[in-house]
Parts: sequence; structure tokens; C-alpha cells
Amino acid sequence: MKLQMRLRIRDLREDNDVSQAEIAKLLKCSQQTYSRYESHTTEIPLEALIFLADYYNTSIDYLLGITNEKKPYPRNRPHD
Repeated sequence: MKLQMRLRIRDLREDNDVSQAEIAKLLKCSQQTYSRYESHTTEIPLEALIFLADYYNTSIDYLLGITNEKKPYPRNRPHD
């Protein structure tokens, strides 16, 4: 599963023509740290996974390789 996660975040980034440096800036980490996320030598923090799923309009399950369904889950609406 770890290999799929590495490949999915890299592939999504490349498919969107975004550099590691650009994503790292959005995540407020160094390019080296983000590179380690892609190579899975450093665990990705939950907050970063949430951000990436939202940024790429997908689900964390897709990023982690749990599902092949790229479409995100419907979001809960806040209570009135």
C-alpha cells in the first residue's frame, strides 16, 4: 500500500503540472520533505493528506491506494 500512495501523490502532482517545490510551499514544508513524502521515506502527516486530497479533489483513501475511485466522498454539510 505504501508504494501505491507514493505513486499516487507523485502522479497526481505530475498530472496537474505542479512542481514538488510548489506543493511543498502550499504544505508549508521544504521541497526535500515533500520529496521524502513521495518516496515514502517520511510519513505524511494527516493534515498534509487532508490538504492533498482537497487540493486534488480526491479522497485520502484514493491517495493511500485503499480505493481506485478517484472521486471524493460527498462532504457533510454543517448543521444549521
